[in-house]
Amino acid sequence: MAHDVEQLSEKQAEKELLRLQTELVYMQEWIVAEKQRLVVLFEGRDTAGKDGAIKRVITYLNPRTCRVVAVPTPSERESSQWFFQRYVQHLPAGGEMALFNRSWYNRAGVEHVMGYCSKDEYEEFLRFCPLFEQALLNDGIMLVKYWLSVSDDEQERRFEKRLSDPRKRWKFSPTDVQARARWVDYAEAKDRMFAYTDTEQSPWYVVEADDKRTARLNLISHLLSIVPYEHEDRSKPTKLPPRQKRKYTRPPKRTERLVPERYVVGSR
Repeated sequence: MAHDVEQLSEKQAEKELLRLQTELVYMQEWIVAEKQRLVVLFEGRDTAGKDGAIKRVITYLNPRTCRVVAVPTPSERESSQWFFQRYVQHLPAGGEMALFNRSWYNRAGVEHVMGYCSKDEYEEFLRFCPLFEQALLNDGIMLVKYWLSVSDDEQERRFEKRLSDPRKRWKFSPTDVQARARWVDYAEAKDRMFAYTDTEQSPWYVVEADDKRTARLNLISHLLSIVPYEHEDRSKPTKLPPRQKRKYTRPPKRTERLVPERYVVGSR
């Protein structure tokens, strides 16, 4: 279904982001109240904006029931486990959300392209992954898969920015260097991955991500549109009890280890 495209100024975009983030809070309240389970996968090329998108999603969410999952390189023991075992342990319980910053699709991307898995392991992943995801859906888990798409020129610009910014240099790993050198290999791997795993039951949603702010708004808006949440009834607001007034003398400030004041913002 086609939708009207709304052109926003920077100020309007910030206002709309805040509105969408407020709706995400309502969505989380519904998930908690109804004991729902939501899994959202964030995939895409390096520099596509996965970290930034996730950060905007979780800004105002309760971290007790919303986890960001970024599974590290497997240990020697984990390498001998069933491949999906490392990810199953991070799936949500009732009333929880799990946002995967990269996921089991590592096997169809970086592991395959870089030779970190065998050809048989790669082919088995493509065969079994749709069955695995169908099992999650059959058990009542809501699974949403996003692919953040970035153009060649924009990725190049972001790579250069990472290298020149000490705050972002940690994002540029030796594997990222190889990813740049194997651009076509990754493109072919992504297309084949989609051919096997973009199913009617568990589709991939592609987010055009050359403009990060646009991508974040579109992604969050879409997520809100496909999760069937409802606003919880707030007609009875929480009433704060009176503050306790029992007499108590606190120890003097000089007995505490205060952090030295190096900065003062505004006037006192």
